[in-house]
Amino acid sequence: MDDSEGVIKADMAAADRGEALSAMEPLGLMEGSRHRPALTDLAVELAARSAGFRRSLPPGVLSALADLVRAMNCYYSNLIEGHNTHPVDIERAMKGDYSADLAKRNLQLEARAHVAVQRWIDAGGVKGRAVSPDAIREIHRRFCEDLPADLLLVRDEATRREVVVVPGAWRRDDVQVGRHVAISAGAVPRFVERFGCFYGGLGRTETILCAAAAHHRLLWIHPFADGNGRVARLMSHASLLEVLDTGGVWSIARGLARNSAAYKQHLMACDQVRRNDLDGRGNLSEEALAAFTTFFLETCLDQVTFMEDLVQPDRLRNRTLLWAEEEVRAGALPARAGQVLEAVLYRGELPRADVPELLGHGDRQARRVVSALMERGVLQAASTRAPLRLAFPATLAGRWMPGLFPEQTA
Repeated sequence: MDDSEGVIKADMAAADRGEALSAMEPLGLMEGSRHRPALTDLAVELAARSAGFRRSLPPGVLSALADLVRAMNCYYSNLIEGHNTHPVDIERAMKGDYSADLAKRNLQLEARAHVAVQRWIDAGGVKGRAVSPDAIREIHRRFCEDLPADLLLVRDEATRREVVVVPGAWRRDDVQVGRHVAISAGAVPRFVERFGCFYGGLGRTETILCAAAAHHRLLWIHPFADGNGRVARLMSHASLLEVLDTGGVWSIARGLARNSAAYKQHLMACDQVRRNDLDGRGNLSEEALAAFTTFFLETCLDQVTFMEDLVQPDRLRNRTLLWAEEEVRAGALPARAGQVLEAVLYRGELPRADVPELLGHGDRQARRVVSALMERGVLQAASTRAPLRLAFPATLAGRWMPGLFPEQTA
C-alpha cells in the first residue's frame, strides 16, 4: 500500500457527528464589527512597515538574512512546543552534523524537516494557496515524512494509548486540547474545506486582518493527530510572506515564543463561545478574536521593528567589521578581510574579479582572503564563478545579530 492509499483509508475511517460549520464562526472581524477601525489601522501600518523594511535591504543581505531567519523561525516554533534545538545545532543538522545523543539527534532531524518545509514555502511552494486543504496537508506531510519514528508517536492522554501520526493525513480520533473538545474526526475535511474557501477568497487587507483568525481556527479544527501548532505557524508564515511580501526576513514565531504564555491564553480564549449579545453574532467570542488579532498584529509589528533595528546598515557594518578586526588580530583571518566584508555589505554582492583591485593585491592573495571568509561561513556563492554574497552563520549571530536568539549555553 502506498502513502496516498494510507491517507485515504485513514480519512475514511473517522466518524462525522455532523457538527454545523457555523460552530467555528465568526471566521473574521467583518465590516460592521466595532473592532474593525483600530485593527485596520494596525494592518495598514504592518503592510507599510514590512514593505519598507524589505525594500531597504540589498538583495545579497536579503537572501542571507532569510536563510538565518528560517533557522530562527524553526527554533522558536519548536520552542513553543517544548522542543529546544538551538539554531547552531539546526545549522549543523543542515550540514549533516548530528549529535551522538539520540534525543538531540531526533530534535535536529525535526528541525531540519521544519527548515526544509519553510525553504519550500519561501520558494513559492504554496503561493496563492496557503490556506487551501491541499496546501495544509502538504505542509504537514513534508514536515512529518522526514521525522524519526519516535516523533511520530503521540500519547492520547484520554485513552492512554499511542497514536501513530500519518504524514498529511487528517486525524482519525477525537481529541481534547485543554478544555477545548475539537470537532469529530470525520468532520475535519468539511471544516477544512470551509476554512480554505473563506480565507482563500479574501483580498489583501482582509487577509492581513484575518491572519490571526485563520491561525486560531485551524488550531480549533485540530486537523492532525500531532503537529498542528507547527503547521499553523508555517501556514501563517506562508500567508504573510505573500500578502506582505516579507521576503522571509522577519518571523512571527519569534514574537509568539517570547510571549508564549499570552499566545496560549489568547488561543484558549478564542475557543470560548460567545459570551453575550454584545459579543458578536457567531458561535465563538468575537471579543476574544479581536483581542487575539490585536496581539497578533502588534507582535508582527514588534518583530519588523526589531529586525529593522538589528540590521540598520551602520550598526550591522560596525558589528561585522569589529568582529573581522578581532579575527585578523588573532590571526584567524588574513589582513584586510574586513574590506571584502564591507564591500559585500555595501553592494549586496561582489564579483570575484573585483577583489584584487579592492585589496590592492594580486589574484593569489585575493583568493586567500575570500577562501578564509568562506571557510568561516560569512561569505557564500552559488558557484565558483558566482558573485560573493554575505552569509549570517548562526554561530556568529550573537556578535552580528545580538538578541536574535539566546546564546548557546552547552
